[in-house]
Amino acid sequence: MQKLLSYIITPFFFVAFGLCLLIFHPIQWIGFKIFGYNGLKPSVSKLNFFLMRSTNILGTTYRFTNNFDLPTDRPLIIVTNHQSMYDIPPLIWYMRKHHPKFVSKKELGKGIPSVSFNLVHGGSVLIDRNDGKSAIMEIGKLGTYIEEHKRSAVIFPEGTRSRDGHPKPFKPMGLKMLLKKAPSALVVPISINNSWKLVRFGQFPMGLGAKVQLEVQKPLENTGNLDELIQQIEASVVSGINSFK
Repeated sequence: MQKLLSYIITPFFFVAFGLCLLIFHPIQWIGFKIFGYNGLKPSVSKLNFFLMRSTNILGTTYRFTNNFDLPTDRPLIIVTNHQSMYDIPPLIWYMRKHHPKFVSKKELGKGIPSVSFNLVHGGSVLIDRNDGKSAIMEIGKLGTYIEEHKRSAVIFPEGTRSRDGHPKPFKPMGLKMLLKKAPSALVVPISINNSWKLVRFGQFPMGLGAKVQLEVQKPLENTGNLDELIQQIEASVVSGINSFK
């Protein structure tokens, strides 16, 4: 019954989602061309707020839990599990004062209104997943960028999305490079639950009634032992994932 209802509701969601991307693309372009990064950043935050609101058409709700006072005067490395592309808007919106930047596949760097423009001009990096050496170098550039500008990098160390919410093992190389290039960064593990339910049927129709939860776990300092730190980060992220418990 839910899937049948979703066939009816999903087109309305896609229209709303697509309109957000189309409307905010020229807003981003104008803001960036006139004011540079400071003109682009607010429009990106607002875009992702409205992208979240468009998923409300599907009955999606969001809960963001953060019991920690995260600094804005030092870089952050935000490490989280990955369940769907719908992880991105709440991360950008709820962490907006920390200027989150992403490691994204190069295919997203062109052809997608709003999204491609922000990825290319907003400080994120685009990687070729088939060229591991080049990908690691680009991630290193992101680490240098956040270290210099006191912003944040978001990385999904699983490397691919979990289709059922069950966490996949971390692939540590990219995260290790970020930690090396941004040694002063505070590591912020975040556990995401239930965003996979938005795509439980694939890209069409959309899943209904997903209760997406993002929980900030205790931040960790980089004391230099990267292998041990990455194990702690993974355990922290996994501890907050409920879908397999």
